[in-house]
Amino acid sequence: MRVVMLGYQTWGHKTLEALVKSRHQVELVVTHPPSEHSYESIWADSVEDLARSEGIDVHLAKRPTDGLIAAVRDIAPDVMVANNWRTWLPPELFTIPEHGTLNLHDSLLPEFTGFSPVIWALISGASQTGLTAHMMDDDLDTGGIITQRSVPITDTSTGTGLVQATIDLIPEVLIEALDAIEFGTAELTPQDLSRRTFFHKRADIDSLVDWTKPAGEIERFVRALQDPYPNAYTYFHGERLRITGAHLSRSIYGGTPGRVFIAEDDGMVIVAGSEAYRGGSHGLVIDRLRTDDGVEHAALDYFTRGGGYLTNTPR
Repeated sequence: MRVVMLGYQTWGHKTLEALVKSRHQVELVVTHPPSEHSYESIWADSVEDLARSEGIDVHLAKRPTDGLIAAVRDIAPDVMVANNWRTWLPPELFTIPEHGTLNLHDSLLPEFTGFSPVIWALISGASQTGLTAHMMDDDLDTGGIITQRSVPITDTSTGTGLVQATIDLIPEVLIEALDAIEFGTAELTPQDLSRRTFFHKRADIDSLVDWTKPAGEIERFVRALQDPYPNAYTYFHGERLRITGAHLSRSIYGGTPGRVFIAEDDGMVIVAGSEAYRGGSHGLVIDRLRTDDGVEHAALDYFTRGGGYLTNTPR
């Protein structure tokens, strides 16, 4: 089939790479200009560079324009493929191809619609994530599903590892969906939109630790925000600390959330949980942290003793 592809970052790059290796013909690639946004300057394999190296025409845009719509009409592709296109596509564009527009979304739709779905899935305590191939309709990530693959979320999963696992699924899911479209065997499963969860784009403040949450949730939060993502952070005596390694305490610790308490194992216990004052909560053991000068510290080298509080502002 003749394909127009819209995509960005490593997700778009992997999608274009799979299309180039397939029997399909890519007529045009549409991608965004490079961005300095903290979540768009990572996983930043260039779709533009790959397309140009393959001799494919490239259109750079932040959002669809009348010129882009006219260009796609002139091409009259059989299908469009989108992956990690960051803005809404109007019906005047996504309905141009005879077979419509196939979108790849890195969650098990209808759950975790929207932005950074893998990170939000891990933070939320979901048991799995994955990749969905669905046909685009008038709303965001709501069209009929052709195929899905799942990835389990375990007690040791990290955001980085899960993102890579879903990226690795792209070639298989993409080609399976395109085969079904081309050969007329695609069966679209409507999404149960009563189960839809819609997550916003992440910003730096979304990585701030809330010490009133249970320690188990904070430990999962730290794992979700491993490098290269903006790490989970907190403040101590006015200095920002990025938590790069932590685990749930063995013992129960009571007191006020955020208290820098006592050494356990090779880390420093921080009191956590809104019910910590009742003496029924585990603490979070910080193992490693990074200061804003980029230096990584073992927690017990940084916190030479207990005392003081971790806060959500640099006071």
